[in-house]
Parts: sequence; C-alpha cells; structure tokens
Amino acid sequence: MREKILAIDPGNTESAYVMMEPGYEFVPAMFGKFSNGVALDMVKDLARIWGGGMTVVIEMVASYGMAVGKEVFDTCVWIGRFTQAAKDAGCRVEYVYRMEEKMALCHNSKARDSNIRQALIDRFARFDKKNGKGTKAHPDIFYGYSKDIWAACAVGVTWLDKQGGKNP
Repeated sequence: MREKILAIDPGNTESAYVMMEPGYEFVPAMFGKFSNGVALDMVKDLARIWGGGMTVVIEMVASYGMAVGKEVFDTCVWIGRFTQAAKDAGCRVEYVYRMEEKMALCHNSKARDSNIRQALIDRFARFDKKNGKGTKAHPDIFYGYSKDIWAACAVGVTWLDKQGGKNP
C-alpha cells in the first residue's frame, strides 16, 4: 500500500485539501474545499482509513511583525483541530510555511498566488501549459482546481520537495 499525503490549506471558515502520493502523484478526484467542520470530519475519516500510512501536511501561520485579526486566530484553532484529529488516528503531521512555498516553487519571497500557480502548471501540467486544467473531454492534471485548492497543492509539493520527492 502506498503512503498518502493529505495537504491542507487551512482557513478560518473553509479549508482546501489535495491528496497526493510520493513521487508527486496527485490522487484523482481527491481534492476539494469544504467548510471546516466537514473538512475536519474528512480528515478524521481519511486518518482512520490510512492511519500510519498517511502524513497530513498543513500550511502553518507565521508572524512577520504585522498586526493580525480574528480570522488568523480562528485559522490557528482549525490548524490545531486538524492536527489533533490526524495524530489521534496515528498519522504523522507536518507543517509548511507560506514563505517556504514561495521559495521552493518560485525562488522568490515576493511571489504571489498567481506565481505559485504558474510554477505548479509549468512543473506538472501535461499539455495545458496555460491553465493546467484542460477540458472536461480532455482533462489535464489540475482539472477542477480553484484558488484554495492550488494553495493546498503548493503545500503538498513543497513538503515533498523538502523530502526529496518521497514520503520518508
């Protein structure tokens, strides 16, 4: 059985996820965005199924000296809840910071979401080098992805990059 990587881009009310396997293999139809309560239930269910065979990688909040609002603290609470649910089921939990994603994927600390998305398209899209999605009749690797799902994908790819492309 191949190990799984569940990459999560947490939010204060909704979170996105992408399921991957070592070697940068994206699990078909295993991505989405849900309200945090539904996302937590999904983490619990997947953790029960995969247990020690799944690593949960979550984007972690970092402070750069700027004032933050309630939304950031609410996101921190959800990071903790996802972490606890995964650990309770025997999963390994790792964290990736946004700055790590920017540097790993774009080699630039000032990279924006659009730069990260294009870096993922350039690296993984098979034929649709503009959007990475393709069409319904001829889907490419990122068919169905939207804003926060791209961010979850960046979390997983960055973590795998740090592991040399495999789940140790």
